[in-house]
Amino acid sequence: MSSEQQIFDFEPIKGFPYIHWKGKQPYKSTQYFPAQCKECIGEEQDGWINRLYWGDNLQVMSHLMKEFRGKIDLIYIDPPFDSKADYKKKIELRGKKVESDFSTFEDKQYEDIWSNDEYLQFMYERLILMKELLSDKGSIYIHCDWHKSHHLRMLMDEVFGFENFINEIVWWYPSGSDPSKCFNRKHDIIYWYVKNRSNYNFNFDAVSIPYTQEQLDRFKETDPDGKKFYWNKNPRGETVKTYMKSGIGEYDVWNIGIDAILIRNLNYPTSKPPKLLERIIKASSNPGDIVFDCFMGSGTTQAVAMKLGRRYIGADINLCAIQTTMKRLSKLKKEIDTSLEIDVKRHTSFKIFNVNNYDFFNNPVQAKELLIEALGIQKHDSNSCYDGTKDGRMVKIMPINRIASKADISAFTVNLPYSTFEKRKDNNPHEPVEKFLLVCMGHEPGLKAELEKQLANYKIDVDIRDILRDEAILELKREAEADVQRVGSKLVIKKFYPMNLMQKLNLEHTSVSDWKELVDSVLIDFNYDQVEAQWQVFDIPDKNGFVKGEYEIPKDAGRIKVKITDLISESYETELE
Repeated sequence: MSSEQQIFDFEPIKGFPYIHWKGKQPYKSTQYFPAQCKECIGEEQDGWINRLYWGDNLQVMSHLMKEFRGKIDLIYIDPPFDSKADYKKKIELRGKKVESDFSTFEDKQYEDIWSNDEYLQFMYERLILMKELLSDKGSIYIHCDWHKSHHLRMLMDEVFGFENFINEIVWWYPSGSDPSKCFNRKHDIIYWYVKNRSNYNFNFDAVSIPYTQEQLDRFKETDPDGKKFYWNKNPRGETVKTYMKSGIGEYDVWNIGIDAILIRNLNYPTSKPPKLLERIIKASSNPGDIVFDCFMGSGTTQAVAMKLGRRYIGADINLCAIQTTMKRLSKLKKEIDTSLEIDVKRHTSFKIFNVNNYDFFNNPVQAKELLIEALGIQKHDSNSCYDGTKDGRMVKIMPINRIASKADISAFTVNLPYSTFEKRKDNNPHEPVEKFLLVCMGHEPGLKAELEKQLANYKIDVDIRDILRDEAILELKREAEADVQRVGSKLVIKKFYPMNLMQKLNLEHTSVSDWKELVDSVLIDFNYDQVEAQWQVFDIPDKNGFVKGEYEIPKDAGRIKVKITDLISESYETELE
């Protein structure tokens, strides 16, 4: 594969796929990996390509376990903080010429609101898998703030062992809110643990602080082997030699400000500054190592890893995160200095996978609302342990975009109204104290039996609605409409109507005078093999720019695949002969 090519496509996963170049000459590199796939035709290739996964990271890591157990060198995660906040992305029309009641609106990306048991269970399950994925020399950095740092420290001690704790890093920043009833909260916490304390990677020279001239002047003596040193007193009062190194060791308090311009340009909540990730990646990995971030967000970890010549794997359950990262990495590729080594350049190619093929969800926050509407559920307020009622049953919508587990049942039963159950049991001992309807995206065997077991003191009636089984009868989103044609030697997009976005903007077809205002990107494969798209056109305009809408068709073009992505990251795909 040419180093100038990139691969972007949403492809369902069955097991873990080898990468095929579909008959094209593979990229030649033997520096890090031997050839893996004997079915590929051509010269030896390393079988590696960077990966982004759209889906629940619990299932992503389960997929990765087969191929990457003990092989990931560095994990950085910026998980939910339990900040009790809804994070929204401002959606703004390009050009704002469309006649709409709302030229801008806030699209809810995710809510960071948990009960304590739910949060701890959520993190514990994922940390267990992360430990298994780490190599023997691997490190994990977990980013948090005052909300849950104390709980996460205990979880990390439990999973990785207190003896493998290396540092509590304080990231201090000057920006943020200015409260009047407490001290200003101006720092986050980053915990650094390793897989094996006796043998882990740390690049002191890469992150050391250069000596000042005054400090250099102290090193006046020289050992017989030529090493410079000076005599110093240690904390016990003993006189010891202090040898000259590349500099002073970096402190565990980092004064790295928030890059407000970058975050504003990305338009993604909770984005972290690249300098923060650069320090972590330089300290605990080497060129060619695998860096993993399964709470990817805007893709800062992946972008910095690309610049530093590391291989990377990323995951996020939010489709907007996938689109934001895809655009960011594709633009970054063009900015990478051509003087960099070829083994760094090859890390700019990546592929996107859709783990569960839940294409009808834009993001998991909206999924519950979609299900409530599609199933005709009478919604309850947020203070209830139930999501609503339907046909006399109390409805609980289980976690979206992953299989419901017995642990989810335990989290559900914690907040049930047991005093009400006791009264009903006393008044009608032969009748169910409650009728339940559990709505899920697939589930572990015995889910119903588990609820009955945990409520063994009560007679209950349980029904389960599996959306994976019944999804065919549900209309969970309106499909986009488009008019894409071949006109002479050009491919022309004449019209595009993203129906869900238009519904949010209260738009009718007649209101859309320029469809380009609603589009985030256009990707085109001029020789689509009906298996795997290999995009030749990446039309990704700047924030205030527009896609071209017309594209020259190469003379050797065959079947053409077009992917149009709107401002809320939903995509329309079509093919032309």
